[in-house]
Amino acid sequence: MKPPLFSALPAPARGTTWASRLGRPLLFALALGVGVAAAADLKPLPVKPAAPLALPSLDGGMVRLEQLRGRVVLVNFWAVWCPPCRKEMPSMARLATNMAGRPFTLLAVNAGEGPEEIRAFLKQVPVNFPILLDAEGANLKAWQVFAFPTSYVVDKQGRVRLGLFGSIEWDTPETMAKLETLLDEAGP
Repeated sequence: MKPPLFSALPAPARGTTWASRLGRPLLFALALGVGVAAAADLKPLPVKPAAPLALPSLDGGMVRLEQLRGRVVLVNFWAVWCPPCRKEMPSMARLATNMAGRPFTLLAVNAGEGPEEIRAFLKQVPVNFPILLDAEGANLKAWQVFAFPTSYVVDKQGRVRLGLFGSIEWDTPETMAKLETLLDEAGP
């Protein structure tokens, strides 16, 4: 079932973002509500092909999910103004460090903010994984993102296998075990 929040909305006008159209207060309220349910857990989802994702990186270049086949990919949708997003970033950096050298990639998709705002945040909370820019929020509907943070884990075959609506500590033994299970599966 598609989330109702974005299903009836037209694309934002040129020069505006989803955050400005919907209003940060609404998305902030959703983020807080999801964050309060932080007893959330990374849950199995019905297996389906991941939606396309091709976005510029904050550091330059284009990142395409399809080029990461053969790797387990954590796709995290976030925003600087979202407190639960900010809270989980350090654990995501630790996860990226723990997974170094493995067929694992973490992609953090920032929705609706400019590079200057993101870089200012990253000076406070440095990360060691790519930040992708979705300034217009063009990927939110296809990825069924209706609150921040929202995360999906894509397997080596390019299929969505796990999902989370809310924030967690990404480097806990329980979460690492779920990711290890996908890493142990055969590739394409």
